[in-house]
Amino acid sequence: MRVLVVDDEALALDRLRTLFADIDEVEVVGQATDGDMALDQIEKLQPDLVILDIQMPGRNGLRTAAALEPEKRPEIIFVTAHEHYAPDAFEVDAADYLLKPVRFDRLRQAVTRARRRRELRNQAEQSGKLLEEVETLRAKSGAARADDEGFWVPERHGHRWVPIEAIGWIEAARDYVLLHTETRSHMLRATMSALEEKLNGTGLMRVHRSAFVRPEKVAEVRRANRSLTLVLDDGAHVQVGPSYIDTLTEKLGLP
Repeated sequence: MRVLVVDDEALALDRLRTLFADIDEVEVVGQATDGDMALDQIEKLQPDLVILDIQMPGRNGLRTAAALEPEKRPEIIFVTAHEHYAPDAFEVDAADYLLKPVRFDRLRQAVTRARRRRELRNQAEQSGKLLEEVETLRAKSGAARADDEGFWVPERHGHRWVPIEAIGWIEAARDYVLLHTETRSHMLRATMSALEEKLNGTGLMRVHRSAFVRPEKVAEVRRANRSLTLVLDDGAHVQVGPSYIDTLTEKLGLP
């Protein structure tokens, strides 16, 4: 994927370039330090993906994304230190929303999701279907929808339904939680304790005070001293809390 990185902080740009150097099949083709420059670079370079800081002088990241024509818009991954921008960020159908400081595994996961979204979009265009229809079919897998089988995630002009079976893992993000699916992340204001009650028996299990994981998404388990880290099939790393280790190892059938 051809990537444009946009941030008004030089250190942040350097960090993103360093992280991208370790992600396969990705090329950083340019950078910008404000929204107007980003729009010029997007028009000139036609990147597949834009890593877009939200807080910038002048035209911020949200206004920059909103100025792009939907038909020609690259995939967008927002980066910010402030989670309260989330509802506006996902209003422009962002693939992901990363909190600073950006972790390598989360960036790699976000890129994987953006690549998958782009492939689905191309398939949808070829078959004459909308991306949202394709995503809904993949997520629901033909299952009947009920109020206790998913979440209504608020957006600026309404709500979006996210089936629980479409969620691969969940992480706490300060006052919100991030519901990670194959093609995007959804941010919801909720507590982890309330989620634990709702998710009981759904296939998602709590593995940390700040994370739930679907066991079949675990590709690797790494041990270091007395701690466990789960590597998911999309590259995300999830730490296992000490009080959850025994239950998880039993669930996964680990020796």
